[in-house]
Amino acid sequence: MNWITQARRLQELPPYIFSEINTMKADAQKRGVSLLSLAIGDPDLPTPEAIVRKLQEATANPQNHVYSPYEGTMAFKKGVADWFQERFQVKLNPETEVMALIGSKEGIAHFPLAFVNPGDKCLYPSPGYPIFQTAISLAGGIPIPVPHRIENGFVPDLNEIESLLVLHQPKYLLINFPCNPTSAVVGKDFLTELVFLARKYQTILVSDNAYSEMYYDENDKPISLLEIPGAIDIAIEFQSFSKTFNMTGWRIAYAVGNAKLIAGLLRAKTNIDSGPLLAVQEASIYAMQNGKALSDPIREVYRNRRKIILKGLDNLGIQYVYPKATFFVWAHVPFEEPSMKFVKRLIEKEGLVLTPGIGFGKEGEYFFRMALTVPDPSLIDAIERLGRALKS
Repeated sequence: MNWITQARRLQELPPYIFSEINTMKADAQKRGVSLLSLAIGDPDLPTPEAIVRKLQEATANPQNHVYSPYEGTMAFKKGVADWFQERFQVKLNPETEVMALIGSKEGIAHFPLAFVNPGDKCLYPSPGYPIFQTAISLAGGIPIPVPHRIENGFVPDLNEIESLLVLHQPKYLLINFPCNPTSAVVGKDFLTELVFLARKYQTILVSDNAYSEMYYDENDKPISLLEIPGAIDIAIEFQSFSKTFNMTGWRIAYAVGNAKLIAGLLRAKTNIDSGPLLAVQEASIYAMQNGKALSDPIREVYRNRRKIILKGLDNLGIQYVYPKATFFVWAHVPFEEPSMKFVKRLIEKEGLVLTPGIGFGKEGEYFFRMALTVPDPSLIDAIERLGRALKS
């Protein structure tokens, strides 16, 4: 069956880092190694009980057993607009500037299908979530990395961004703050300059803001790109319920922003999949209406977990980026060891599974990511395993 081959577009994709890690984990398990994984950001905490009850009620209603509108129900879209107004003081038209998604990853993957022609260049962050690059490639575009370097706190240099805009004339520039994997955040001044550059060079701005509610300081909350004057003319932003309310498996998210960008994304979506389950949309409306009360306890759990990991890394002498948001810690590999080699050694010697920085792009080399999505005792165990591995 040698004639059965994958399309070139798949063969040309870089290896998916979590697939490689899964292979390492399987090999270690065969040898009887007890694994502890801090590699994937899938919350161990359950969805708040009140949201689950709302889902149960909505699921029992036969009217919710039919197809959802592709763009989501008007009630859901109005709920998003109301929440955005309260949280970011941004007024949105729910009819034209909001749409529901089956997870923000779905929207990010479909967006270039709507706006990128074969050969178009697009800018994405490095290090960054792998879908940013692969979505561009799958749409026939040419992904161009924007380096995020340690010397700038893993925030891109605006002069370098302008140079890339001049050189490549990209269709869009994607940003992700708070950032996965680095946890870096940016403020209004940075985003204001970015909007100015995007308008100057006629480049669409795409913002993945899935971690906006995973902050640690009530007085220093992440902002929305759409808060910046003029951004609504050129930008689209993706938001998710997965992290905010521990709803990763529910597959519900949304996009907001410029009406033309929303319409293009919706047209791509209608030809590929469907809208989110109606009952899930109803439960999500309840979550937005009670957002702070439901998400505050979740943030407090991660706040305590952050203390455990940072204290442990301090005791081991490992440098890290202080996380103001997200449930990740981005740390420097000791002794300048390549990150994949470091992670492989941890799995083989101690059964500790972390994510190598190289999997997020060239600028991620010599770093690793730890997820705070395991209970406190497991975090303490992880630090102990890491310490033993460093001694050996």
